[in-house]
Amino acid sequence: VGGVQSQTNTVDRQMKRYGVPRLGFINKMDRMGSNPWLIVDQLREKLNLNAAAMQVPIGLEDNLEGMVDLIEMKAATFEGDKGETVVWGDIPSDLQGLCNEKRQELIERVANVDEALGEKFILEEVPTADELRGAIRRATLSLEFVPVFMGSAFKNKGVQLLLDGVLSFLPNPTEVKNFALDLAKDEEQVEVSVSPADPLVALAFKLQESPYGQLTYLRIYQGVIKKGESVTHIPSGKKVRVPRIVRMHSNEAEEVQEAQAGEIV
Repeated sequence: VGGVQSQTNTVDRQMKRYGVPRLGFINKMDRMGSNPWLIVDQLREKLNLNAAAMQVPIGLEDNLEGMVDLIEMKAATFEGDKGETVVWGDIPSDLQGLCNEKRQELIERVANVDEALGEKFILEEVPTADELRGAIRRATLSLEFVPVFMGSAFKNKGVQLLLDGVLSFLPNPTEVKNFALDLAKDEEQVEVSVSPADPLVALAFKLQESPYGQLTYLRIYQGVIKKGESVTHIPSGKKVRVPRIVRMHSNEAEEVQEAQAGEIV
């Protein structure tokens, strides 16, 4: 809710440098002074992003009840002790005008960078929910659009819709090209596949002391890692045995027998 800050700029530079598709999430919408439209404007002006809201909040600050999905044009409210139950219903009558306006703004922003949606926009045809969703995905993957979600993570409002957006609009491992360096060929770049049949390629990106002992976080780019097998530590050339593999959920560890490309363990 504090808008674009210095850390936001740092992350933005890194994402642009490495060509990473992104979603935006405006958090703490239940805080005093929350204004999502101001933050969307900051994304456009300060970070030069083609961004548009995917939702309209139902209430603000202490009165935050839910969100209106601008693709489906349905209202989602969150019930239960921790907002874990999403209930879909009709858009409140007092928000209908604003929702129509923001959906049109969303369509215009995406139509400017997606040819298929742009043609429908020029012909003044209204896209279906599936057509709009597909256009948003194409524009997000091509780094030409940033869908912006909103909610309150602390109260678990809007987080479910953000996770749905991750599945709908961000690339799966097969849609991203990753490269490794072949040390045997003077660090020649080699594209890695996501096939489990190919040799293992993984990046150990974090070490952490925990009640389970020292954890080494791995991002697997190619192949399969299995419990009990040995892997080669490239800088030293030594074989390292994998005694166990766990998938972390916050501070809880789920033991697994193997993990494949695209997973983090």
